[in-house]
Amino acid sequence: MPNAARTLTYVKLVLAMAMWGGTWIAGRIVAQELPAPLAVASLRFVIAGLLVGAVALFSEGGIALPQGSREWGLVWGLGFFGIFLYGLCFFFGLKHIPAGRGALVVALNPAVIVITAWLTGKESMNPRKAWGSVIALAGCLTVIGNGDPLALLRGSVGLGELLIVGCVVTWTAYTFIGWRATHHFSPLATTFFASLSGALLLGLAALVQGDIHLAAWSWRVWASLLFLAIFGTAIAYTWFADAVHRLGAGHASVFINLVPVFAVLQAAILLDERLGLPVLAGGLLVIAGVWLTTLKKTSLETRP
Repeated sequence: MPNAARTLTYVKLVLAMAMWGGTWIAGRIVAQELPAPLAVASLRFVIAGLLVGAVALFSEGGIALPQGSREWGLVWGLGFFGIFLYGLCFFFGLKHIPAGRGALVVALNPAVIVITAWLTGKESMNPRKAWGSVIALAGCLTVIGNGDPLALLRGSVGLGELLIVGCVVTWTAYTFIGWRATHHFSPLATTFFASLSGALLLGLAALVQGDIHLAAWSWRVWASLLFLAIFGTAIAYTWFADAVHRLGAGHASVFINLVPVFAVLQAAILLDERLGLPVLAGGLLVIAGVWLTTLKKTSLETRP
């Protein structure tokens, strides 16, 4: 890849991480104001899918439908894990814990991706990666336990913490499925199919849940919805998918380290959230451990 193209990819990745940091603030607002946030989650991805589809129409001449059971399986895998399950864990988790703290838990994502790559034979393990994973896990347990790293082992953590851990699991699945999908679809098509398939699943869940009153939504909810759809999904997801295609899943995921940094800063400014020193220290351990774990590129960028 030419240096200019690589630099542009890195810049877009950093901006995407800043947008994803902002999604925690927008998600927290929606989760606190609405008893049933799934309608917002569904509309988010409907709007994002339509925007991405329009861009693909002008820049790529359109989006071809998936061919065969394998490609359709990828489409529904993207929507189920990366949009539907992640959306459930994200919005309902944010009903119980602050946005900044939730983002610090999700910072564990790159280390989990590297460990999964090792377990599935796509990447080797070495002492540096192993120690980095242990440090990141210790930091994550500290954040989950609100300063007590043994809280999870004692079973004294709440539903919100467990749901945010679910975000880590579902995003790991989405990253690997998305990496495979970019071998069949363009980054725009990948985001388009993921958004609409996930929106359909979320919409069905919202109808089952009920309590949908769009006219009663405040301007804060609508502003959060538009931010989530346009910046947090249409732009950020596409840029991340493009980076996975160009750099590999493991290397691109290193940048997720920046999401909690942006989220904590934005939560402090916009929501007046203040996290305790033990939680912040745990967050620093997560980031340090993930940095060690993902210090070098992974083999995911070259192996299908």
